[in-house]
Order: sequence, then C-alpha cells, then structure tokens
Amino acid sequence: QVQLVESGGGLVQAGGSLRLSCTTSGRSFSGYPMGWFRQAPGKEREFVARISLSGGNKDIADPVKGRFTISRDNAKNTVSLQMNSLKPEDTAVYYCNRLGPGLKPLDAWGQGTLVTVSS
Repeated sequence: QVQLVESGGGLVQAGGSLRLSCTTSGRSFSGYPMGWFRQAPGKEREFVARISLSGGNKDIADPVKGRFTISRDNAKNTVSLQMNSLKPEDTAVYYCNRLGPGLKPLDAWGQGTLVTVSS
C-alpha cells in the first residue's frame, strides 16, 4: 500500500508562485516515473507534468508549459512542482501519483493540495 501525501498549496494572487511537494508514507517511489495532475471544480482531472525515474526526462502540459517545473529528489523520496506566474485558471486541487505502463497513474489518489489563485 502506498499513501500519497501532497503539500504546499494555498491562496496566492495571480502572478505569484507556489511550490508543491509530494511524498509517500510507505514504499518509496524512487523506482517509478512520477506525475502531477489537477482537478478544478466541475472539471475532470487533467495531466500537468511528469518526470522520469532519474529525472532526466520531463513532460509539461501545454497550459502550464513555461510556467511550471517538475523535479525530484530520489534520496528524499520527494517530487516537487514549482509553479510560477500563476493564473486564476490554475485554481484546482493538485495530486501526485506513481506512473505505470503508458504513464498512467498507478495508485489511489491522495487528498491532494488545494491551490487557489485570486485575481
């Protein structure tokens, strides 16, 4: 059983920055690609960013490309999402997950962390 724990969300003004962190209580996720996803009110969960096992390969979704950066520290069993130039449309609950074949989420979703961007 893997328990995903996201943190770092909060209320921020448009143009501001936040850094989200993802860890696990249980097994290490150092052997897996990792991804960030988000779900806004009334919308489906969507992909935000992913990072390879070693961190050498990254993929960022178009709506946040150039503003968000994903990174990982396998020694600390941590994956981070640096969010800059935040916009109101970035408001959502942000989730992390291990990625399996086809880069699909492997585990049950955690509680996520809420990011609210005001104008």
